[in-house]
Amino acid sequence: MLLNNKKMKKLLYIIPICASLLLSTSCKKELLNPIPETVISDGTAFDLPYRVANQVVSLYAGLKSGLFYGGRYIVYGDIRGEHFLLEDPNLVTNSDVWGLNPTNSANSVINLWAQAYLVINNCNVFLEGMNAKGSEVVGTTLSNNYIGEARLIRALSYYSLLQYYARPYADGQGSKLGLPLRLTGIKGPGFSDLARSTVAEIYTQILSDLDFAETNLPLTYSGAALQTTRAHRNTAVALKTRVYLSMQDYAKVISEANKIVPAAAPFVASSGVAHALQADITNVFKAPYTTSESIFSMPFTTSAGDIPGTQNGLQAYYFASATGNGSIFSLNPAGIIANAEWTATDKRRSFIYTAAGATGKKYLNKYPTPSPADYAPVIRWAEVLLNLAEARVRTTNAVDAQAVALLNAIRNRSDATTTFTVASFATSADLLNAILIERQIEFLGEGLRNNDLMRLLQTIPAKGSAGAKGPSEEGYIWPASATEKSLNKLWVDN
Repeated sequence: MLLNNKKMKKLLYIIPICASLLLSTSCKKELLNPIPETVISDGTAFDLPYRVANQVVSLYAGLKSGLFYGGRYIVYGDIRGEHFLLEDPNLVTNSDVWGLNPTNSANSVINLWAQAYLVINNCNVFLEGMNAKGSEVVGTTLSNNYIGEARLIRALSYYSLLQYYARPYADGQGSKLGLPLRLTGIKGPGFSDLARSTVAEIYTQILSDLDFAETNLPLTYSGAALQTTRAHRNTAVALKTRVYLSMQDYAKVISEANKIVPAAAPFVASSGVAHALQADITNVFKAPYTTSESIFSMPFTTSAGDIPGTQNGLQAYYFASATGNGSIFSLNPAGIIANAEWTATDKRRSFIYTAAGATGKKYLNKYPTPSPADYAPVIRWAEVLLNLAEARVRTTNAVDAQAVALLNAIRNRSDATTTFTVASFATSADLLNAILIERQIEFLGEGLRNNDLMRLLQTIPAKGSAGAKGPSEEGYIWPASATEKSLNKLWVDN
């Protein structure tokens, strides 16, 4: 590394997002009005190794914005599903997202689109700068590491947009219109017009970026903090299992997962970072947040400027006081918490608490730190194992023994009273149902429910006052951002 680990870790937490490269001019008045050292022109941004390194870190800063993976993106993935009830009917805090009726001018629709494309543009500008100058400055190996990080972040951003603004891949095998595929950096006005690529074309680019990242990212970093907050080889492989699952390409899920998941328990990663399940699930969601299970997370501290912002962070949406005050969403008593498969002694029940007083409402406390300084999870080892389990069942159409073992690995670490065997399931459909239930229990509050509903073209179930939403109904996916439609003259609606 060009920066020592202590300095790099600090930058991961506090460096501000580089929304664009700043342009400057030079004249004799510069002696009276010197350019601040924190302002770097696009002509010099790639001149020195530390400047290149800082720009890489700034890409992560955009990703962990409270409008994106620092909070709201994850929240949207949960509240569109059936497991949370609205406690604060406020458009600012996503009541329309919960009700499945946001308009193209809604804050959620506009802000997520803008933040994701800002991150994508930052990646594009960075990649062009590396091609023009940066690679020569830092050398081939480090250059490929950095480019791999940028391409992974870009891939994750495009994948995330697809989950809300485009038809699921299963609807026409990716033939429907998707997103504008922007691969060129924009540094000024006049570049808004771009036709939508198909969903399949977007996924092709995502996988191209992740393939490059897998080949060129470091196998490991020095220290658990960097291995949780910086992309490495296993991060790319893990994300590919998620992407292929969304495409229903189950053979590819298996081939990717097999690169790092051994054939038998205890399922410790066979290469790269030694990912493994924690014996106690609660360790994943408390300091230092850098367990071997946490493949990729967004870090936060109590430092000024390093929190997701008011009404953005996960804690603001889920965690309430002992009396139930403060949380925007409670747990739906008819949701997954009511499922009989989730036993009372399961350790994951400790993430649920009942408010005192007359309300008796239940809330999620995976993210209880008031600051908030809880890390926001992007992907963890448990997901890779369940992705593989599901893919094996769907590929073999059988009660697959390895799938049962993978399911047991997740269930047993939290519920020692339940052990599945092949004989526990009469059909492959029964095993699939158990895996899908396990996903809802394991990832409650981690934003994956929407992804699972979309990829399987399932109806979004009703909850509270919000009715169900079928795949062909308006509101099943979000409308395009009103801002995009006003600026992009080549935009065509679905």
